[in-house]
Amino acid sequence: MAERHVTVTAEVGLHARPAATFVQAATKASLDVTIAKGAGSPVNAKSILSVLALDVRRGDVVVIRAEGEGAEELLDQLAGIASAP
Repeated sequence: MAERHVTVTAEVGLHARPAATFVQAATKASLDVTIAKGAGSPVNAKSILSVLALDVRRGDVVVIRAEGEGAEELLDQLAGIASAP
């Protein structure tokens, strides 16, 4: 399983619009994708409610994991979304 540790830099964290963009990108992939806040329990990265419930704020570190063919590329894309200012 591939993973990325990403520091969220957006002023609003991973809320509303950034979360929707993140979930849309995750949903387009046929891979299993999870996201966790710090060392917390991972949630389904394809669920907007689960991602919003993490309450990810600016400066928080998230761990994004994916498994399957193309996981590295997907994680690069999702990490870019999570770390966009």
